[in-house]
Amino acid sequence: MKALHIITGLGVGGAEQQLRLLLRHLPAQCDVVALTNPGPVAEGLTADGVNVTHLGMTGNLDLRALPRLTDLIRSGGYDLVHTHLYRACLYGRVAARLAGVETVVATEHSIGASRLEGRRLTRGVRALYMAGERLGLATVAVSPTVAERLRHWGVPGQRIRVIPNGIDAPRFRYDEARRKEARAFHGVPDHAYVVGGVGRLAPGKRFDLLVQALALLPLDVWLLLVGGGSEAEALRRTARDLGVAGRVVLTGERPSLPAPGDNTPDLVSLLSAMDVLASPSPEESFGLAVVEALAAGLPVLYASCPAVEDLGPDAAPGARRVTGGAGAFARALLRLRAEGPGERTVPDVVHRYDITRTARQLMDLYTDALSGSTSEASSS
Repeated sequence: MKALHIITGLGVGGAEQQLRLLLRHLPAQCDVVALTNPGPVAEGLTADGVNVTHLGMTGNLDLRALPRLTDLIRSGGYDLVHTHLYRACLYGRVAARLAGVETVVATEHSIGASRLEGRRLTRGVRALYMAGERLGLATVAVSPTVAERLRHWGVPGQRIRVIPNGIDAPRFRYDEARRKEARAFHGVPDHAYVVGGVGRLAPGKRFDLLVQALALLPLDVWLLLVGGGSEAEALRRTARDLGVAGRVVLTGERPSLPAPGDNTPDLVSLLSAMDVLASPSPEESFGLAVVEALAAGLPVLYASCPAVEDLGPDAAPGARRVTGGAGAFARALLRLRAEGPGERTVPDVVHRYDITRTARQLMDLYTDALSGSTSEASSS
C-alpha cells in the first residue's frame, strides 16, 4: 500500500508531531507533502527516511498549488491520500479527485466548539469544510467529542471513525537526570516548584492566565511554557508588567521527537523538569499535552481535555478540571502543592492511547476504505 499524507505545514505542533510518530508505526509506504512551512518536523521526517515535498504555497488563496499537487498525486501512483488540517484537507481532497484517486481520508485534529485551528467558525468556514468533507470517503475524529461535533455539523455518522491520537508512552517516563539538566539549561533553581504549559502560544490557549496566576503564587513558583507562536511577546510583556518576568521561561518550540543533532532539552526532558502541567485552553479536540504529561507521571490541571473527559471521572485520577480564571488556577495550584509531590505514577488511561494501537486502527480504516467497506466502519 502506498499512501500520501498531505498536511498544511510541518512546524512543531500537535498534528505535525503526531503525523511523524504515526508514520514510524504504520506498515505502509508513506510520503508527505507540506503545503507550506516545512519546519523542524520535516527535518525529522526526512531523517526517518520519509520522502517530504514542500509545495511552497504562499497563502490560503494560492490556487497555483492545486495543479502542482494534482500532478504530484497523479505521478506518485498512490493508492490512498490522507489529509491533515483545514487547508490541506480542502486542497488535498480536490487534488486527489482530479488526479483520479478516490480513496481519500482525513483526520480532524483541531475542531473546537467555536473555533477551527484558531480561526473563528464562521458560516463560510463551515460551508467550505462541509463541501470538502463530501469529497472524501471517511473522516477520522481524534476523540468522541470531535465525532459529536462533526455529526452536529451534518457529517453522516457512518463516515466518521474515532481513532484517538497516540503517544509512545515509555519515552515520556520521568527521568531525574534529565530534570536537572533541563532546569540547569533554562536557569530554573532545583528547589523551584515548576508549573508547566505546553502548546501553541496563541490567544485561544489562554497561557496568559498562567502568567497572571503566577503573580498570585509564592516566589519559589516558576512558569515553564513550551511552544512558539504569535503570543510570545505579549506573554513576556504581561510577565514584565506583573513583576514575574524573572520566574517565566519561554522555551520556544520543542518537539517530542527532536531532529538529529538537536541537543537542546526536548519536550520529554522539559516534562521531567515540571512539577505540574496546567492546560487552561477552554476548547480542545483531544488534549495531547495532557496525555503526555500523565505519561510523565505529572499531575495535571486542565480546562478542557476530551482525552480524559470522554473516558469518565476515574480514568485519570491525577488530572483535575479547573473552571474559572487566573485566581481559580492559582488556588488549584496551591492546593495541589500542599498535597506534596506524590509518586510519578502513570495512570492506566495513558496505555489506552498507545501509538501502536492508533496505527493499527488507522491501517484497518485504510483497508476498509480501499475495499469500499467504510460504510460498515464503527463510528465510536
